[in-house]
Amino acid sequence: MKKKIFLETEYMTLGQMLKEASIIGSGGQAKWYLAEQTVLVDGEPENRRGRKLYAGMMIELPDEGTFFMVKKEDNDAAE
Repeated sequence: MKKKIFLETEYMTLGQMLKEASIIGSGGQAKWYLAEQTVLVDGEPENRRGRKLYAGMMIELPDEGTFFMVKKEDNDAAE
């Protein structure tokens, strides 16, 4: 399954992304999850919950799906 995670700020940490995607229930579970599960950020293994994720990055969780970081467009900024 492919999903988009929308960024409202410049970046989001990997731990925040896991919570946002409902993979974990709380931020405290991120360290345990990353120690037990394979997580790929742009094709490279990652186990740091504080890893900064920017728009355009792809996060792969073999048992959960693929997630794409997308910058949330602010429609009011164009006006």
